[in-house]
Amino acid sequence: MDMVSTPVRRPVSTVIPFALVHAGALGALFVPFQTSYLWLLAALYFIRMFGVTAGYHRYFSHRSYKLSRLPQFLLALLAQTSGQKGVLWWAAHHRFHHQNSDQDSDIHSPIRHGFWWSHVGWILSAKYEDYDPALIKDFSKFPELRFLDRFHWLPTLPLGLACLLLGGWGAFTWGFLLSTALLYHGTFVINSLAHVWGTRRFETPDQSRNNFFLALITMGEGWHNNHHQYMYACRQGLRWWEIDVTYYLVRLLAWLGIAREIREAQHPAAGNVAA
Repeated sequence: MDMVSTPVRRPVSTVIPFALVHAGALGALFVPFQTSYLWLLAALYFIRMFGVTAGYHRYFSHRSYKLSRLPQFLLALLAQTSGQKGVLWWAAHHRFHHQNSDQDSDIHSPIRHGFWWSHVGWILSAKYEDYDPALIKDFSKFPELRFLDRFHWLPTLPLGLACLLLGGWGAFTWGFLLSTALLYHGTFVINSLAHVWGTRRFETPDQSRNNFFLALITMGEGWHNNHHQYMYACRQGLRWWEIDVTYYLVRLLAWLGIAREIREAQHPAAGNVAA
């Protein structure tokens, strides 16, 4: 994989589902509102956001804690209900991003390639349909993860069908389609905004930023400058006031005996601190 080039081809298998989710989410405007739909939207947004942040990102991309094989599979399954492609695809691309952060070869740098490309353009490009398997050899050895990655759409469909059959069109449009669209953009803003909007505690080689608002809507991912300084660490909110719900929940999993060997930032108050 190398730097962005033109012209950009759009794979039908990615663009059409992405467009349909957004078009369908507009259906929420035409469904009589019920408070239960809003609760369902919030629940499916944050539960699946945990799959993205604790699963795709902190576990599969950075190995910031350990799980046994069954919880590992279930976390990948939960993450893929987000509709953000396969677990191996996601983690491999994210590792490549960290190797090339804010360089020309970075696949989604807003500094190098602009807001639109970093937010959503790259993920809809045929250029990044595949990934370098050498980047994710540690997890591609598991056949169940290879299966999930190959059929990445499979976990999403039963969730949408359950919303429709159990709650009708209101639950489907609000709980599934609208929450999925919001989940897309809640994840994507870390790529497009967290390198341009916020403060820098550490002088990292890239332009990563800490942003309180982004941390709230992403369960802690907005402490992005902290993360680029200590990318291996599960905890991204290093100060007491830096809310990091994902980390708190991983700690809960450790207390329950599910997660173990949680990696922490070494000397988080020290380091190359920005002025």
